[in-house]
Amino acid sequence: MGVLYLIRHGQASFGSDDYDVLSALGHTQSSAIGQGWEAAEFQPTDAIAGSMRRHAETAIAAIDACGGPDGYDVDAGWNEYDHIGIATAHDESALTLDTKAFQVVLNQALAQWREGIGEFEEPYAAFEKRVLTAFERAVDVAGPGRQVAVFSSGGPIAMAVSHVLVGDDSLFRRLNDVLVNASITTILCGTSGPRLLTFNEHTHLPRDLVTYR
Repeated sequence: MGVLYLIRHGQASFGSDDYDVLSALGHTQSSAIGQGWEAAEFQPTDAIAGSMRRHAETAIAAIDACGGPDGYDVDAGWNEYDHIGIATAHDESALTLDTKAFQVVLNQALAQWREGIGEFEEPYAAFEKRVLTAFERAVDVAGPGRQVAVFSSGGPIAMAVSHVLVGDDSLFRRLNDVLVNASITTILCGTSGPRLLTFNEHTHLPRDLVTYR
């Protein structure tokens, strides 16, 4: 049996000129992942990261803190949906809101995106297909004895877990809403297919390091 660890990136830079950069807190959260692994005398055998900068920075900090594996593979299938484009298409003032108000607008926008309302570079159905294809590739890597760390974002993790649990995307939004930065979701990969072991685990983070955006 192999194992997938689906890891949400550390806190990004909401409200800055470049969201796709970890905040100082995000770097600390990411290092805490690896420190937790080191304390448990654990190292992944393989690592995969989306192609976004926040994925790379999280992967590097976690891997450096635990001493391995030696680098990671890049798979853009694990990239997040365009949450800023989707939110601002629904409400042009979205980026001027605080994080809680932005989340309300984003959830409204996601509901319309999922229903096919509006025109976007990546429709919802394309996002779902992209993520599930990346998930299948990661499951293939997680063969017997392999411990595969996947550094991604809340949306892809929520989509993959929804399909593992119920075989469709019906839980996507609910799961997406509660994912903690630098949390770890564990998927067992065996002969009976992928099975969820833990979701959104973040006991490696002290309470003052727990964030959702």
